[in-house]
Amino acid sequence: MNAPLAPAPLRPPGDPVIRGVNWLGVKTLYLKEVQRFFKVQMQTVWAPAITTLMFLAIFMVALGGVKREVLGVPFGSFLGPGLIIMGMAQNSFQNTLSSLIIAKVQGTIVDVLMPPLSSRELLVAWVGGAVTRAWLVGLAIWGAMLLWPGVDVGIVHLPQVLLFGTLGAILMALLGVLTGLWAEKFDHGAAVTNFLVQPLTLLSGTFYAIDRLPPAMQTLSRANPFFYMIDGFRSGFIGVAEASATVGTLVVGGLALLLWVAAWRILESGWKVRA
Repeated sequence: MNAPLAPAPLRPPGDPVIRGVNWLGVKTLYLKEVQRFFKVQMQTVWAPAITTLMFLAIFMVALGGVKREVLGVPFGSFLGPGLIIMGMAQNSFQNTLSSLIIAKVQGTIVDVLMPPLSSRELLVAWVGGAVTRAWLVGLAIWGAMLLWPGVDVGIVHLPQVLLFGTLGAILMALLGVLTGLWAEKFDHGAAVTNFLVQPLTLLSGTFYAIDRLPPAMQTLSRANPFFYMIDGFRSGFIGVAEASATVGTLVVGGLALLLWVAAWRILESGWKVRA
């Protein structure tokens, strides 16, 4: 007769059950984030693409984009890449922001905090979902612009397009996380969108070259991190940049790193997240 099995020893309090990275948990939360926006893709992917194309149509007609040149290329070819990264950035921000605010308002944030996921793992999944949405929106806009008369969105430096597109999406996703952690209602998120994200995006050189601005305005534009994100992404299409790609990478990447650390520390503290 076999002897009964001895019970497993109890783990000390605080001793993690899952050591290392909880890849299954990260994958599950990431897929949840992707499915969340993909179920309403008409609103989250195709509607932003159509809105961005309306910007292109309006500025092409209003400014005579077929004949006018900026930085040595037709205005439509200058404007197109800037609109692509603008759409990507705004939707990356909205994805993490809406995910957190909805979870906090509905009280379902506990469903994310209870599983064995660290703060870093939560950030990876949230940011990964936002970057996925950003690239889907960007590809939708780019595909439509390929058929647009007078606009050339052929890629000259693919690694640079991928680098600045991804860094920009990560930066905006982290900004959305920080806003979502701070916000207590939808009005707070809308305030950050209207008074911070939209102005910085529209005044970042998306629709114009900053070398045509007065010196004081050029200085202000170069202090805007969104300028480096858009300029670096656009130069991957037209082969011409107003700022060094190295400087742009350091600015956008460095700011994304700072926001990552800030979001991680806030999640660790439980500020405005845990009851």
